Amino acid sequence: MSALDLHPASIAAVRRALARAFRAAGLETPDLDARVLVGHALGLDHAGLAAQGARRLTKQENECITTLATRRLQHEPVACIVGIKEFWGLLLRITSAVLVPRPETETVVEAALAIIDAEGLRARPLRVADLGTGSGALLLALLSEIEAARGIGTDCSVAALELARDNAGRLELSDRARFVACHYGAALCGPFDLVVSNPPYVTSAGLALLPPEARDHEPSLALDGGIDGLAGYHAIAADALRLLSPFGHMVIELGAGQAADVSSLFSAAGLAVVSPVSTDLGARARPLHVKPMTCG
Repeated sequence: MSALDLHPASIAAVRRALARAFRAAGLETPDLDARVLVGHALGLDHAGLAAQGARRLTKQENECITTLATRRLQHEPVACIVGIKEFWGLLLRITSAVLVPRPETETVVEAALAIIDAEGLRARPLRVADLGTGSGALLLALLSEIEAARGIGTDCSVAALELARDNAGRLELSDRARFVACHYGAALCGPFDLVVSNPPYVTSAGLALLPPEARDHEPSLALDGGIDGLAGYHAIAADALRLLSPFGHMVIELGAGQAADVSSLFSAAGLAVVSPVSTDLGARARPLHVKPMTCG
């Protein structure tokens, strides 16, 4: 059986065949990708796949799985193929108009909630802003946790904002989430109690070196951080004091090796950088926490 010549076989056999093909193509998570794609094609969860593993697939089911597998072998992200990505326990609709939410971005949510909890603000009606919201992942995760909060997500992409609004509706958060088309915080009026962002941080020259999943299938607008990868941070730092309340907090995701440079940018803009910078599971600096100098 070739990688995509899926003759009528059992569900379990086809999963194994896809995993072998994905592994041979150098995909990072071949077994997981095979399980997700077969499950998506058949409308089965993990338990359903196991329970029906011996069932033979129909010709139509084989064709559907083959189509999905072909897209994955062309390095299209699984989240874009199935149209769904889990982030912070929320199922978000995903299209090629937005960056696929990464697990490391959940460290921004963790850091923000830790700050809120340390100050006993979880039950307060906080104002939250997510600059460059994309699918709405950060904003919606925070609103799901802080039940009295309201928030605004911004993005330059109209398609991204439409998707974020759809995700807010699907998660029943539309009454507390608004979305605005603008460059980071340019169209917003403060004060906000909490501002979060995952800005583009790849250098323009580095885009060509990204894995094809990102380089060829995700919007460059969400990846390209300019010549030095810091363009987004410059824009956010310029508006930070205007957007934050005197006792507000900002949590920003960092690219690898950017902690010192980004910290300097915010310090120069008159904000206090809270140390130490948090790290992700790979021990890389990820969320940077800054606040106005007047913030206690």
